[in-house]
Amino acid sequence: MLPLDDWSAPALARDPAAPAVGPFPGAGFVRAWWEHRGSGRLLLAEADGAALPLWEDGGLVAIAGEEDLTDYHSPLGDPAALRPLGEVLAGRLPPGARFRFDSLPAEAAEPLADGLADGGVATLSTRHEAAAVVALDEGYDGWLGGLRGKDRHEVRRKGRRFAEVLGDPALVHGRDGFDEFVRMHRLAGGRKGRFMDGGMEGFFRALLDVPGAVVSVLEGGGRPAAAAFGFEDGGAYYLYNSGYDPELAAASPGVVLVERLIARAAGAGRTRFDFLKGDEAYKFRMGASARPLYALEGTA
Repeated sequence: MLPLDDWSAPALARDPAAPAVGPFPGAGFVRAWWEHRGSGRLLLAEADGAALPLWEDGGLVAIAGEEDLTDYHSPLGDPAALRPLGEVLAGRLPPGARFRFDSLPAEAAEPLADGLADGGVATLSTRHEAAAVVALDEGYDGWLGGLRGKDRHEVRRKGRRFAEVLGDPALVHGRDGFDEFVRMHRLAGGRKGRFMDGGMEGFFRALLDVPGAVVSVLEGGGRPAAAAFGFEDGGAYYLYNSGYDPELAAASPGVVLVERLIARAAGAGRTRFDFLKGDEAYKFRMGASARPLYALEGTA
């Protein structure tokens, strides 16, 4: 493994080896995280056709990007090179070092674990999280029609309530909505409200430069009611974070925001709406299915 100090390295320009994982494994996201949140040493492991940015701190080697902020991890490059990459990792981890490679879809976790075993490193693989993913193959009408009757009724009822209280909902997209997103986040009580401190705001502001980043503000009658920070690519929209004005809670702006984002994704021909990590019940009421994520752990 070599120190990762060149963000223009060709290895970092490869696509993620696991499918449908958004921007999280890419250089843009990792660099923003490292510059605002990272500590210790940043390393790059490479095998023919695949690479993986790593983070070593306090005797622990992990995939670059802390678990609470990085919804998917995946090596970059050829999926067929993941097992050889695991074997390379086994030979280059510092002797006695602990490792934890979290948030891996099965498509990445299984060959990496096999490669580590090939290199003589015993690995414990556990399912530790799940992403919640809505299939949009049949478009908006197919999504809405596929909800349970009670849940479909609630989506429609809350949409009508929003229109009655605030006016017809409208989504406004662009960087100009970032300050509104931060403001609404800070209006929340408890842990969520404390989350968006100055350092975290700087991290999110840096993410605006990651390809596919989009801020969406839900308005009713011209009044901002909710906001989302997400990422989009040709196949999916990834809902990274959101907030709403608690004074407007009776109008259900959170549900309407998600419904409008799903409608936008489906209208653009995207076939997935990804709520990302977390098993909150509302995600599954909105039609999501669980995508298991795995952690590989052991000692070199």
